Formats: sequence, C-alpha cells, structure tokens
Amino acid sequence: MLLNIKNLHASINGKEILKGVNLEVNKGEVHAIMGPNGTGKSTLASVIAGREVFDVTEGDILYNGKSLLEMSIDARACEGIFLGFQYPVEIPGVSMTNFMRTAVNEQRKYHGLDPIPSGEFLRMMEEKKKMVEITAKLTNRSVNEGFSGGEKKKNEIFQMAMLNPTLSILDETDSGLDIDALRIVANGVNKLRSPENATVVITHYQRLLDYIVPDFVHVLFEGRIVKSGGKELALELENKGYEWIKESL
Repeated sequence: MLLNIKNLHASINGKEILKGVNLEVNKGEVHAIMGPNGTGKSTLASVIAGREVFDVTEGDILYNGKSLLEMSIDARACEGIFLGFQYPVEIPGVSMTNFMRTAVNEQRKYHGLDPIPSGEFLRMMEEKKKMVEITAKLTNRSVNEGFSGGEKKKNEIFQMAMLNPTLSILDETDSGLDIDALRIVANGVNKLRSPENATVVITHYQRLLDYIVPDFVHVLFEGRIVKSGGKELALELENKGYEWIKESL
C-alpha cells in the first residue's frame, strides 16, 4: 500500500478540522476527494505534504510503510510526494529553469545521485514541456510571476512531470480554469499516470472528473470521510448536492 491514513486528527490554533480520517491509496490508483467548503479537504492535503501550521493530534499517515509524521516537508518531497496548490505562489527573480534544476538536483542528492548533467536536464525539460503542452515562454519566465491562473496550474503540472512523484495531491487544481486550461491540465495528469504512481484529486465539482476519471471517490464532510464509491458517486453528488450527504448521515 502506498498511502495509509489511519484515524487522522488535525487542528490549527486549537480548532480541530480533521476528526478521524481513514484512507488507503495503492499505486496505479486515482482517488477523488470531494466535499463542501470548510470540511477539511485542503487541510488533509497540507497535512500529508507536511505544512507545519497544522498539529496532528491523533492517528498516523504511512507512506510506503513509513510514518510521514516523522519526516520534514523537504524529506516528504524527496520521497516522492507532490502537492499542487489551489493558489500557486509567485517567486520573482527565479527562472523556471533554475528552479526546476535545483529541485531535481535536491531530489537526486537525497537519493545519493550526482547532479543531473546540463544537457540531460535540458532534454528532459523539452520532453516534459511537450508532454504537458506547455509553451517555452512560460519556462523562460520567473516562477509564476505575472502568470494567469490557468498558466500557474499548467506550470504546476509541468513541475509534477519534471519531479515524477510517486504520490501527487492536486488541491482544487481546477479552480478558476476555463475549459481549454482544464483540458490541458487534465491531459497532463492523465499522461503522467502509471502503475507505479498514484494521484489524489481534491475538488468541489464533478466537471474535473469528466477529464480525470477516478477509480474511487470519497466525500469528506465535517472532518471525516463519510462516503466512498466509484466515479458514479461524483455524478450523484452533482445531481443531489452536498445536503443529500448531510441528510443521509
């Protein structure tokens, strides 16, 4: 099992947000986590990635059999966990090329490898740009500086392609995207899918799941996963709304 979340409780500033989350994810799977605002979806993503603003008060997160709670945020990234943010940050003055070379080399260093040769790195960049349909003008600029919302999300999928994570968590990556940008982002995710990795997609809306078809859909409500099913569950939510979940508990 790649990811095993067991009875996870997490809080921020003393307020409990996650109230006993259980989730199992295997390699080769795509899981969608849906739910209304304020139920803990982004908190769950942040806790897996290791953001320190949240306190884990109970439970554990096992990744490849090892507890993530004992790892720094950098170690989690080097172990192959990638978090795509709802609102990607800008890094003025840092070119995408230098940013990605540093990230790739940090990952290699963690695994005892030498820095990637320049020629090999540039070839990899060109290959991944084509794969995720990203234009050269984005990679020639500073990280996300002056990018539209859609460009930032495309850029994140490019970063994901370059880092080749084992577990990708996409936190509302469809937020603010038009149909064309949504298609490009989803196609990139689909092309990167393999039997050796897994993806957790966090979203409010079923429309993303028309493009990234999940194996499993989970409903996170008031800090717990209260319902799980196949992709048809997302359609049921679209038709009935989240009040249906509340009424069925």
